[in-house]
Amino acid sequence: MEPQKNLCAMIPLSLHAKVREEQERSGQSLSMYMTQLLTNYYEKGEKSMDFTKTLAFQVSEELYNRIKDHLEREKQRTGKKLSQKDFVIGLIERELEEAERRETAPQEGEDHADME
Repeated sequence: MEPQKNLCAMIPLSLHAKVREEQERSGQSLSMYMTQLLTNYYEKGEKSMDFTKTLAFQVSEELYNRIKDHLEREKQRTGKKLSQKDFVIGLIERELEEAERRETAPQEGEDHADME
């Protein structure tokens, strides 16, 4: 384990409350939380305090190959490489946005006449 050193700094009370709230929500000790936060900022270039969770699943070899082929075609078409992760996250986000849009849209057949 790498040697450790204490870091102490005065911060606004409101910021302290936000940090502690997020730290408690993360289920990590304050030391672990701050280490992750600073590591994400300096080493990974993540400029937000959002933490990630792993979503893992297996797919058939056929589907896997279709995805790989699609990503290669997109790379040829756009000149930019799209990672599997970005592709799947994009699909999930698009479907969730569509589902949320449907949930908030007026239902078909609803009567929107003025009530008198």
